[in-house]
Amino acid sequence: MKWLWGIGLLWFSALAVADTLRLGFGTHKPPYIFEGEARGLEYDIVTAAARNAGFTVQVHYMPLERLHLMLRRGEIDGIAPTNEHSGITAFYSNPHIYYQNAAVALRERNYDIRTISDLGRYSVSAFQRARFLLGSEFQQMAEGNPRYREEAQQIARNRLLYSGRIDVVIADVRILRYFNREVYTQVDVSQPLTWYPLFAPTPYQVGFRLQAQRDQFNRGLTAIRVSGEYTAIERKYAIY
Repeated sequence: MKWLWGIGLLWFSALAVADTLRLGFGTHKPPYIFEGEARGLEYDIVTAAARNAGFTVQVHYMPLERLHLMLRRGEIDGIAPTNEHSGITAFYSNPHIYYQNAAVALRERNYDIRTISDLGRYSVSAFQRARFLLGSEFQQMAEGNPRYREEAQQIARNRLLYSGRIDVVIADVRILRYFNREVYTQVDVSQPLTWYPLFAPTPYQVGFRLQAQRDQFNRGLTAIRVSGEYTAIERKYAIY
């Protein structure tokens, strides 16, 4: 009987391990992810969907480039935010959130930017892997622009923009506006900006190492949409 008991313990242990989901999130980018605070619009949606799917979540915060590498190595089970244009092989969930990215410049620069290709004339700072995540036209511009760069830290774009050290930044509207409150003692955030709406809302997904994990997560995502929990999370962060 003792050996049966031992087998039972091993079986339950295996289930516990199987139900643990190692999720990687990008670095601090309020209101979507408040790093180290276990909250944020995207954080709450993804973890709620995972819990409803039956997972126990372990969270890791890393720059996006590092997260994609860890996923390829099997060091984590899933990453957010990403999408099918990320350039890596993964099993992608249904879209769980949309970001509204735009090109932004100081108004006094008076740039004439009407298309994504126009960005090739300027120095541009974007978030990591934007060259993949924002579509083929943006990737072509980025690869042909020697003054294109990507920053791991979201807050860096606010400093670069308001200090005039970069011509154009690519940022989500809510993220850039949030970080103004953290850099206002370093740069003049009262300077008027021009927003160039070059991008449609960008759908983001969770990229999973295993198809079964993706399918299970999708069921949890559907559950929180049906129950109203998803809408409640959106209301919680509506002030941003």
